[in-house]
Amino acid sequence: MKDTITVTLDRLAHGRTGDKGNRSNISVIAWREEFWPVLVSQVTEARVAELFQARQPTQVQRYLLPQLQAMNWVIDGVLDGGVNSALNLDSHGKSLSFMLMALPVEIPQIWVPSLAGPPLRP
Repeated sequence: MKDTITVTLDRLAHGRTGDKGNRSNISVIAWREEFWPVLVSQVTEARVAELFQARQPTQVQRYLLPQLQAMNWVIDGVLDGGVNSALNLDSHGKSLSFMLMALPVEIPQIWVPSLAGPPLRP
């Protein structure tokens, strides 16, 4: 039996999104304290920049909040100019947190019963 399994980030954390101008802030908050080290090691600036590559961010920064088991992402240049300038249907960037929550992460198989959401199918 394999010791690890790949799941989407939303099984380990939830997200909140805010915006200011052409900048999106996405908070990622671990559902459980033991998930935090996996988030830190796998949800990196490089991976998030790659995930949002099509939106052409000018900068991607991660701020860790270990006492909260949370991280805040500041992603510049992803809102097509911002709420007042963009023709984008989601100029507030609310759906960007859903994009981030779809990021694949590898976890220990023994965590499966502790994951958020419906049971995983084999």
